[in-house]
Amino acid sequence: MNEDPKSIWKKSLKGPRSLLLWLIPLTLVFVVIYASGNVPFSLKNYLGLPAYALFFSLFVTLMLLFTIKFIRWVFCWRNFKRFLFGLACFATLIALFYAEEDWRGKHDWEKYKHEWEAKGEKFDFADFVPPSVPDDQNFAMTPIVFTSYGQILTRDGKVIPQDKRDTNFVNRLKMDIVHNYEDSPKDGNWQTAKISDLKAWRDYYRALAATTNEFPVAPQPQSPGADVLLALSKYDPVIEELRQASQLPHSRFPLDYNIEDPAEILLPHLAVLKQCSLALQLRAIAELQNDESEKALDDVKLALRLADSISTEPFIITHLVRIAILQITLQPIWEGLAEHKWSNAQLAELDSELLKLDFPADYEFSVRSERASAGKILDWMEQKRGRFWLLFDMVDSDTRNTMNHFDVAMMIYLMPKGWYYQNELVLAQMDQQWNLPMVNDSQQIIAPQMTRDSAAAINTMRPTPFDFFARLALPSLGNYAQKTAYGQNAVNMARVAIALERYHLAHGEFPKSLAALSPQFIEKIPHDIINGLPLHYCRTSDGQFVLYSVGWNEMDDGGVVVLKKGKTSDVDRDEGDWAWRYSSK
Repeated sequence: MNEDPKSIWKKSLKGPRSLLLWLIPLTLVFVVIYASGNVPFSLKNYLGLPAYALFFSLFVTLMLLFTIKFIRWVFCWRNFKRFLFGLACFATLIALFYAEEDWRGKHDWEKYKHEWEAKGEKFDFADFVPPSVPDDQNFAMTPIVFTSYGQILTRDGKVIPQDKRDTNFVNRLKMDIVHNYEDSPKDGNWQTAKISDLKAWRDYYRALAATTNEFPVAPQPQSPGADVLLALSKYDPVIEELRQASQLPHSRFPLDYNIEDPAEILLPHLAVLKQCSLALQLRAIAELQNDESEKALDDVKLALRLADSISTEPFIITHLVRIAILQITLQPIWEGLAEHKWSNAQLAELDSELLKLDFPADYEFSVRSERASAGKILDWMEQKRGRFWLLFDMVDSDTRNTMNHFDVAMMIYLMPKGWYYQNELVLAQMDQQWNLPMVNDSQQIIAPQMTRDSAAAINTMRPTPFDFFARLALPSLGNYAQKTAYGQNAVNMARVAIALERYHLAHGEFPKSLAALSPQFIEKIPHDIINGLPLHYCRTSDGQFVLYSVGWNEMDDGGVVVLKKGKTSDVDRDEGDWAWRYSSK
């Protein structure tokens, strides 16, 4: 008779003992993995160290034992045939599941599209691409404007590889008005009733001449306006060539709208056009103070033409740049009104130019086009699932940090194609329900409460595979709606202020109410963009006036403008009123 082994290590490890053999070392392995921070499972966020290590070591142990048992079982021919039959059934079920989800997703999306297309909606990105125009009638294709993007894009919109770009290429529209922005004079700000200090600009250019010949200066100081115009005279030929180009009837920058991924369309001209508007702003202000109002009017009109030259582009960022150019251009308009520099004919011409601006319509157009762009990007990603990581890199860091890469990979590679359609559907529904109703172009009203409701709805979306991509591609557009409201309100107040100045030229004073302006000085008085009610207006004791909207807080604060905390010049658009007023004499 054999004696039992004296040591447990000499015994045959079977049954529960074999489980113990796997369980102990695996637990130690997962403790090390947990401590290293390289845990590929989101369960780490919910389990502590002991529970995590025990859970996964037990799970892996059971899987290993199951695998061993399964291999032994399947090596029986009868069992092997059963296994093949079961595998075939399982594969069939998976195929049926994918086929059903693909059909259901596409059916739901096509049904929604057809329903809303019958109401006039468009979902194809190609529908938002601006039509081609002849080169000889195209402002954007003129030699001077081409320099704003020609180092990066060809004339047909193709991106020039980094290593093939001409390092000697000259961007003639890069008109810097300072050597270093940190040391430059502080600009005026019509939003806070601050006139530009051209004396500070003159001193800046004269001091700069001691170290660089970047800007020309006179041997002896002249008037501030004359010295500033002299410093900027280096750009006179460029501006005059740009002015001639602006006479062309059309403008379409050569962007490659046929690219598979619309997110890769480069827009190098936007920053250059905004920089041009800053140069034109300072020139116009100096011309006004130098009693050259006709030249100032020409520069203001040219700056507005720059904003108009990109008005057909189907991108939100483009229209944000247009709003920024408008805010820059309003400064010389405001200063000319404050100093009574404009003639009646010039005021009428300025009103005619501002009347062309309709930022609420631009909002609706760009939101719809961005929706169509996002749909095209989803289709592009579905064709090659790995492309998702390109989009993932563009998402803000806070959102990326909340997403586990393993979970994301499982989602994008395993989800049926129909779920991509479902994401397009959710994106379109959210735009239709929340982002588009924020702005009502037909009534010229932008509702702050709707933007708050939209942000809350999007932030509380319950994460599902049907809205996975939609939540990444569909931020709340409340900030865009607010900037649109602020921009259009600025246009409206500027037009009313122009009418008030025309009344002042005719009567020597400002009217008691805005009703006196129409129809002689303005055909129709614009209302407050926030609520559709009349803009607030009252004359002040110093012979001036204050004109204001109730602003984003929808409260009448008596025309008080609130500045951002910790800053002295930036308006807090969330608080106080949005006002047009002049500084006290």
